[in-house]
Amino acid sequence: MTQAVAEPPLKGPGADERLERQSALRRLLGRPELGALLGAVALFVFFSVVADAFLETSSFSTVLYASSTFGIMAVGVSLLMIGGEFDLSAGVMVTSSALVAALVSYQLTLNVWAGVVISLAVTLALGMLNGILYTRTGLPSFIITLATFFMLAGLNLGVTKAITGNVASDSVRDMDGFDSARAVFARDVDVAGVNVNVTVFWWLLFVAVATWILLRTRVGNWIFAVGGAAASARAVGVPVARTKIGLFMGVAFCAWFSGMHLVFAFATVQSGEGVGNEFSYIICAVIGGCLLTGGYGSAIGAAIGAFIFGMTNKGIVYAEWNPDWFRFFLGAMLLVATVVNLVVRRRVERSP
Repeated sequence: MTQAVAEPPLKGPGADERLERQSALRRLLGRPELGALLGAVALFVFFSVVADAFLETSSFSTVLYASSTFGIMAVGVSLLMIGGEFDLSAGVMVTSSALVAALVSYQLTLNVWAGVVISLAVTLALGMLNGILYTRTGLPSFIITLATFFMLAGLNLGVTKAITGNVASDSVRDMDGFDSARAVFARDVDVAGVNVNVTVFWWLLFVAVATWILLRTRVGNWIFAVGGAAASARAVGVPVARTKIGLFMGVAFCAWFSGMHLVFAFATVQSGEGVGNEFSYIICAVIGGCLLTGGYGSAIGAAIGAFIFGMTNKGIVYAEWNPDWFRFFLGAMLLVATVVNLVVRRRVERSP
Protein backbone atom coordinates (compact mmCIF):
# COMPACT_ATOMS: atom_id res chain seq x y z
CA MET A 1 0.00 0.00 0.00
CA THR A 2 1.54 3.23 -1.07
CA GLN A 3 1.55 6.26 1.19
CA ALA A 4 0.20 9.50 -0.23
CA VAL A 5 2.73 12.27 -0.40
CA ALA A 6 1.51 15.82 0.05
CA GLU A 7 2.27 17.98 -2.92
CA PRO A 8 4.27 21.14 -2.25
CA PRO A 9 2.36 24.40 -2.52
CA LEU A 10 2.20 25.87 -5.97
CA LYS A 11 4.62 28.63 -6.81
CA GLY A 12 4.99 30.76 -9.83
CA PRO A 13 2.49 32.40 -12.16
CA GLY A 14 -0.22 29.79 -11.58
CA ALA A 15 -0.19 29.95 -7.79
CA ASP A 16 -2.93 31.62 -5.77
CA GLU A 17 -1.24 34.59 -4.10
CA ARG A 18 -3.68 34.36 -1.17
CA LEU A 19 -2.14 30.95 -0.24
CA GLU A 20 1.47 32.15 -0.31
CA ARG A 21 3.16 32.69 3.04
CA GLN A 22 4.25 36.29 3.42
CA SER A 23 7.42 37.25 5.23
CA ALA A 24 7.20 39.28 8.41
CA LEU A 25 8.99 42.16 6.67
CA ARG A 26 6.48 42.21 3.82
CA ARG A 27 3.57 42.14 6.26
CA LEU A 28 5.14 45.04 8.15
CA LEU A 29 5.73 47.06 5.00
CA GLY A 30 2.15 46.38 3.96
CA ARG A 31 0.71 48.03 7.06
CA PRO A 32 -0.96 51.33 6.10
CA GLU A 33 0.18 53.09 9.27
CA LEU A 34 3.91 52.33 8.83
CA GLY A 35 4.75 55.62 7.11
CA ALA A 36 2.83 57.61 9.71
CA LEU A 37 4.57 55.78 12.55
CA LEU A 38 8.02 56.56 11.15
CA GLY A 39 6.98 60.19 10.65
CA ALA A 40 5.63 60.42 14.20
CA VAL A 41 8.89 59.09 15.66
CA ALA A 42 10.94 61.53 13.58
CA LEU A 43 8.70 64.46 14.55
CA PHE A 44 8.80 63.51 18.24
CA VAL A 45 12.60 63.41 18.20
CA PHE A 46 12.74 66.70 16.29
CA PHE A 47 10.56 68.66 18.73
CA SER A 48 12.29 67.01 21.68
CA VAL A 49 15.53 68.57 20.45
CA VAL A 50 14.32 72.02 19.37
CA ALA A 51 11.76 72.63 22.14
CA ASP A 52 12.93 72.14 25.74
CA ALA A 53 9.39 72.24 27.12
CA PHE A 54 8.12 69.55 24.75
CA LEU A 55 9.09 66.62 26.98
CA GLU A 56 7.62 68.08 30.15
CA THR A 57 4.73 65.94 31.38
CA SER A 58 2.26 68.83 31.43
CA SER A 59 3.25 69.81 27.88
CA PHE A 60 2.93 66.26 26.60
CA SER A 61 -0.49 66.02 28.24
CA THR A 62 -1.51 69.10 26.24
CA VAL A 63 -0.21 67.46 23.06
CA LEU A 64 -2.29 64.36 23.77
CA TYR A 65 -5.37 66.47 24.43
CA ALA A 66 -4.97 68.36 21.14
CA SER A 67 -4.46 65.04 19.36
CA SER A 68 -7.55 63.48 20.93
CA THR A 69 -9.92 66.28 19.95
CA PHE A 70 -9.05 65.68 16.30
CA GLY A 71 -8.35 61.97 16.72
CA ILE A 72 -11.88 61.06 17.79
CA MET A 73 -13.26 62.55 14.59
CA ALA A 74 -10.42 61.05 12.54
CA VAL A 75 -11.59 57.57 13.58
CA GLY A 76 -15.00 57.98 11.96
CA VAL A 77 -13.59 59.83 8.97
CA SER A 78 -10.93 57.15 8.37
CA LEU A 79 -13.53 54.35 8.31
CA LEU A 80 -15.60 56.36 5.86
CA MET A 81 -12.55 56.96 3.66
CA ILE A 82 -11.68 53.26 3.71
CA GLY A 83 -15.25 52.78 2.51
CA GLY A 84 -14.44 55.10 -0.40
CA GLU A 85 -16.31 58.26 0.64
CA PHE A 86 -15.77 61.73 2.16
CA ASP A 87 -17.79 63.84 4.57
CA LEU A 88 -17.13 67.57 4.24
CA SER A 89 -19.85 68.38 6.78
CA ALA A 90 -18.00 66.70 9.67
CA GLY A 91 -16.53 69.91 11.08
CA VAL A 92 -19.74 71.92 11.30
CA MET A 93 -21.66 68.82 12.40
CA VAL A 94 -19.63 68.87 15.62
CA THR A 95 -20.82 72.42 16.27
CA SER A 96 -24.39 71.54 15.28
CA SER A 97 -24.54 68.70 17.79
CA ALA A 98 -23.16 70.95 20.52
CA LEU A 99 -25.63 73.72 19.73
CA VAL A 100 -28.60 71.33 19.75
CA ALA A 101 -27.65 70.04 23.20
CA ALA A 102 -27.02 73.52 24.63
CA LEU A 103 -30.00 75.31 23.09
CA VAL A 104 -32.54 72.58 23.81
CA SER A 105 -31.39 72.18 27.41
CA TYR A 106 -31.33 75.92 28.13
CA GLN A 107 -34.45 77.04 26.27
CA LEU A 108 -36.63 74.22 27.59
CA THR A 109 -34.97 74.27 31.06
CA LEU A 110 -34.26 70.55 30.84
CA ASN A 111 -31.61 68.47 32.52
CA VAL A 112 -28.60 68.69 30.22
CA TRP A 113 -28.67 64.92 29.75
CA ALA A 114 -31.98 65.34 27.92
CA GLY A 115 -30.21 67.73 25.54
CA VAL A 116 -27.40 65.18 25.13
CA VAL A 117 -29.84 62.43 24.09
CA ILE A 118 -31.81 64.71 21.76
CA SER A 119 -28.55 65.88 20.19
CA LEU A 120 -27.50 62.26 19.60
CA ALA A 121 -30.76 61.53 17.78
CA VAL A 122 -30.53 64.68 15.65
CA THR A 123 -26.87 64.13 14.75
CA LEU A 124 -27.35 60.47 13.80
CA ALA A 125 -30.30 61.57 11.65
CA LEU A 126 -28.00 64.02 9.85
CA GLY A 127 -25.50 61.25 9.18
CA MET A 128 -28.26 58.97 7.93
CA LEU A 129 -29.54 61.75 5.68
CA ASN A 130 -26.09 62.15 4.13
CA GLY A 131 -25.89 58.41 3.53
CA ILE A 132 -29.38 58.08 2.08
CA LEU A 133 -28.90 61.07 -0.24
CA TYR A 134 -25.64 59.57 -1.45
CA THR A 135 -27.01 56.09 -2.08
CA ARG A 136 -30.27 57.26 -3.64
CA THR A 137 -28.90 59.99 -5.94
CA GLY A 138 -25.57 58.48 -6.93
CA LEU A 139 -23.94 61.91 -6.66
CA PRO A 140 -20.35 62.08 -5.36
CA SER A 141 -20.26 62.09 -1.56
CA PHE A 142 -18.22 65.29 -1.45
CA ILE A 143 -21.02 67.11 -3.32
CA ILE A 144 -23.72 65.79 -0.97
CA THR A 145 -21.77 66.62 2.17
CA LEU A 146 -20.57 69.97 0.82
CA ALA A 147 -24.23 70.96 0.49
CA THR A 148 -24.85 69.70 4.05
CA PHE A 149 -21.84 71.71 5.20
CA PHE A 150 -23.26 74.98 3.90
CA MET A 151 -26.76 74.27 5.19
CA LEU A 152 -25.54 73.37 8.67
CA ALA A 153 -23.21 76.37 8.82
CA GLY A 154 -26.13 78.64 7.95
CA LEU A 155 -28.48 76.93 10.41
CA ASN A 156 -25.92 77.09 13.21
CA LEU A 157 -25.59 80.85 12.87
CA GLY A 158 -29.18 81.73 11.91
CA VAL A 159 -30.95 79.61 14.53
CA THR A 160 -28.56 80.61 17.31
CA LYS A 161 -28.99 84.33 16.60
CA ALA A 162 -32.78 83.95 16.30
CA ILE A 163 -33.04 82.17 19.67
CA THR A 164 -30.37 83.90 21.78
CA GLY A 165 -29.90 87.20 19.94
CA ASN A 166 -26.20 86.39 19.92
CA VAL A 167 -23.76 84.25 17.93
CA ALA A 168 -23.21 81.92 20.88
CA SER A 169 -25.45 79.70 22.98
CA ASP A 170 -26.30 80.60 26.56
CA SER A 171 -24.15 79.01 29.25
CA VAL A 172 -25.39 75.69 30.62
CA ARG A 173 -22.85 75.58 33.45
CA ASP A 174 -25.43 76.03 36.23
CA MET A 175 -28.02 73.63 34.82
CA ASP A 176 -28.97 70.25 36.29
CA GLY A 177 -26.74 67.41 35.17
CA PHE A 178 -23.87 69.62 34.01
CA ASP A 179 -21.30 68.28 36.48
CA SER A 180 -22.07 64.63 35.74
CA ALA A 181 -22.01 65.26 31.98
CA ARG A 182 -18.74 67.13 32.29
CA ALA A 183 -17.28 64.16 34.17
CA VAL A 184 -18.10 61.92 31.19
CA PHE A 185 -17.13 64.21 28.32
CA ALA A 186 -14.65 66.82 29.52
CA ARG A 187 -13.12 66.31 32.97
CA ASP A 188 -9.42 66.04 33.74
CA VAL A 189 -8.15 62.75 35.17
CA ASP A 190 -5.15 62.70 37.49
CA VAL A 191 -2.55 60.25 36.17
CA ALA A 192 0.59 60.09 38.34
CA GLY A 193 0.17 63.74 39.26
CA VAL A 194 -0.50 64.92 35.71
CA ASN A 195 -3.92 66.11 34.53
CA VAL A 196 -4.99 64.22 31.42
CA ASN A 197 -8.29 65.07 29.79
CA VAL A 198 -10.76 62.21 29.60
CA THR A 199 -11.01 62.67 25.81
CA VAL A 200 -7.58 61.02 25.52
CA PHE A 201 -8.95 57.79 27.01
CA TRP A 202 -12.13 57.99 24.94
CA TRP A 203 -9.96 58.48 21.84
CA LEU A 204 -7.97 55.32 22.57
CA LEU A 205 -11.20 53.39 23.14
CA PHE A 206 -12.66 54.63 19.84
CA VAL A 207 -9.49 53.54 18.02
CA ALA A 208 -9.57 50.10 19.65
CA VAL A 209 -13.23 49.53 18.78
CA ALA A 210 -12.77 50.73 15.19
CA THR A 211 -9.71 48.49 14.76
CA TRP A 212 -11.65 45.50 16.08
CA ILE A 213 -14.49 46.25 13.66
CA LEU A 214 -12.14 46.51 10.69
CA LEU A 215 -10.01 43.44 11.41
CA ARG A 216 -12.25 41.04 13.31
CA THR A 217 -15.80 41.46 12.04
CA ARG A 218 -17.79 40.84 8.88
CA VAL A 219 -18.69 44.54 8.82
CA GLY A 220 -14.97 45.35 8.56
CA ASN A 221 -14.72 43.11 5.49
CA TRP A 222 -17.70 44.93 4.01
CA ILE A 223 -16.05 48.33 4.61
CA PHE A 224 -12.87 47.32 2.76
CA ALA A 225 -14.91 45.68 0.00
CA VAL A 226 -17.19 48.64 -0.73
CA GLY A 227 -14.20 50.99 -0.71
CA GLY A 228 -12.12 48.83 -3.02
CA ALA A 229 -14.76 47.84 -5.57
CA ALA A 230 -18.39 48.57 -4.74
CA ALA A 231 -19.78 46.86 -7.83
CA SER A 232 -17.87 43.64 -7.16
CA ALA A 233 -18.85 43.75 -3.49
CA ARG A 234 -22.52 44.10 -4.42
CA ALA A 235 -22.20 41.15 -6.81
CA VAL A 236 -21.09 38.85 -3.97
CA GLY A 237 -23.86 39.93 -1.63
CA VAL A 238 -22.31 42.77 0.38
CA PRO A 239 -25.02 45.28 1.45
CA VAL A 240 -23.26 48.26 -0.11
CA ALA A 241 -25.95 50.86 0.57
CA ARG A 242 -26.41 49.88 4.22
CA THR A 243 -22.65 49.81 4.77
CA LYS A 244 -22.19 53.29 3.32
CA ILE A 245 -25.10 54.72 5.31
CA GLY A 246 -23.67 53.14 8.45
CA LEU A 247 -20.29 54.75 7.78
CA PHE A 248 -21.85 58.20 7.43
CA MET A 249 -23.69 57.59 10.69
CA GLY A 250 -20.38 56.57 12.27
CA VAL A 251 -18.94 59.97 11.38
CA ALA A 252 -22.06 61.57 12.84
CA PHE A 253 -21.65 59.63 16.09
CA CYS A 254 -18.05 60.82 16.43
CA ALA A 255 -19.25 64.38 15.68
CA TRP A 256 -21.86 64.06 18.43
CA PHE A 257 -19.29 62.91 20.96
CA SER A 258 -16.89 65.72 20.00
CA GLY A 259 -19.76 68.19 20.23
CA MET A 260 -20.58 67.04 23.76
CA HIS A 261 -16.98 67.63 24.75
CA LEU A 262 -17.26 71.13 23.30
CA VAL A 263 -20.39 71.89 25.32
CA PHE A 264 -19.19 70.58 28.65
CA ALA A 265 -15.62 71.83 28.36
CA PHE A 266 -16.66 75.45 27.76
CA ALA A 267 -20.39 75.52 28.78
CA THR A 268 -21.20 77.70 25.77
CA VAL A 269 -20.81 77.16 22.02
CA GLN A 270 -19.85 79.64 19.33
CA SER A 271 -22.07 79.06 16.28
CA GLY A 272 -19.26 79.72 13.79
CA GLU A 273 -16.89 77.06 15.12
CA GLY A 274 -15.93 73.95 13.19
CA VAL A 275 -15.60 75.47 9.73
CA GLY A 276 -12.45 74.06 8.15
CA ASN A 277 -11.91 71.29 10.68
CA GLU A 278 -13.23 68.70 8.24
CA PHE A 279 -10.03 69.09 6.24
CA SER A 280 -7.95 68.52 9.38
CA TYR A 281 -9.79 65.24 10.02
CA ILE A 282 -9.17 64.12 6.45
CA ILE A 283 -5.50 65.12 6.75
CA CYS A 284 -5.13 63.00 9.89
CA ALA A 285 -6.60 60.01 8.05
CA VAL A 286 -4.45 60.51 4.94
CA ILE A 287 -1.25 60.99 6.95
CA GLY A 288 -2.21 57.76 8.74
CA GLY A 289 -2.27 55.80 5.49
CA CYS A 290 -5.86 56.02 4.21
CA LEU A 291 -5.97 56.26 0.44
CA LEU A 292 -8.17 58.88 -1.19
CA THR A 293 -9.41 56.16 -3.54
CA GLY A 294 -10.74 54.00 -0.67
CA GLY A 295 -10.28 50.35 0.23
CA TYR A 296 -7.06 50.84 2.22
CA GLY A 297 -6.18 52.30 5.61
CA SER A 298 -6.56 51.76 9.35
CA ALA A 299 -7.96 53.44 12.45
CA ILE A 300 -4.56 53.08 14.13
CA GLY A 301 -2.99 55.01 11.27
CA ALA A 302 -5.56 57.78 11.65
CA ALA A 303 -4.74 57.92 15.38
CA ILE A 304 -1.05 58.31 14.57
CA GLY A 305 -1.97 61.00 12.04
CA ALA A 306 -3.90 62.85 14.75
CA PHE A 307 -0.92 62.51 17.09
CA ILE A 308 1.31 64.04 14.40
CA PHE A 309 -1.25 66.82 14.06
CA GLY A 310 -1.20 67.46 17.82
CA MET A 311 2.59 67.37 18.04
CA THR A 312 2.95 69.86 15.21
CA ASN A 313 0.24 72.14 16.58
CA LYS A 314 1.74 72.37 20.06
CA GLY A 315 5.38 71.71 19.18
CA ILE A 316 5.57 74.91 17.15
CA VAL A 317 4.33 76.83 20.19
CA TYR A 318 6.79 75.14 22.58
CA ALA A 319 9.62 75.85 20.13
CA GLU A 320 8.52 79.52 20.21
CA TRP A 321 8.11 79.68 16.46
CA ASN A 322 5.59 81.81 14.66
CA PRO A 323 2.34 79.75 14.72
CA ASP A 324 1.46 81.21 11.32
CA TRP A 325 3.72 78.49 9.90
CA PHE A 326 1.54 75.69 11.26
CA ARG A 327 -0.53 75.24 8.11
CA PHE A 328 2.61 75.19 5.99
CA PHE A 329 4.04 72.33 8.04
CA LEU A 330 0.67 70.56 7.95
CA GLY A 331 0.52 70.78 4.17
CA ALA A 332 4.12 69.60 3.84
CA MET A 333 3.41 66.60 6.10
CA LEU A 334 0.32 65.75 4.08
CA LEU A 335 2.30 65.79 0.84
CA VAL A 336 5.20 63.75 2.24
CA ALA A 337 2.91 61.21 3.91
CA THR A 338 0.89 60.73 0.73
CA VAL A 339 4.02 60.14 -1.35
CA VAL A 340 5.54 57.76 1.22
CA ASN A 341 2.33 55.74 1.48
CA LEU A 342 2.11 55.51 -2.30
CA VAL A 343 5.75 54.39 -2.68
CA VAL A 344 5.50 51.81 0.11
CA ARG A 345 2.30 50.33 -1.26
CA ARG A 346 3.67 50.08 -4.79
CA ARG A 347 6.82 48.31 -3.55
CA VAL A 348 4.77 45.85 -1.52
CA GLU A 349 2.57 45.09 -4.55
CA ARG A 350 5.66 44.46 -6.75
CA SER A 351 7.56 42.39 -4.19
CA PRO A 352 7.48 38.58 -4.60
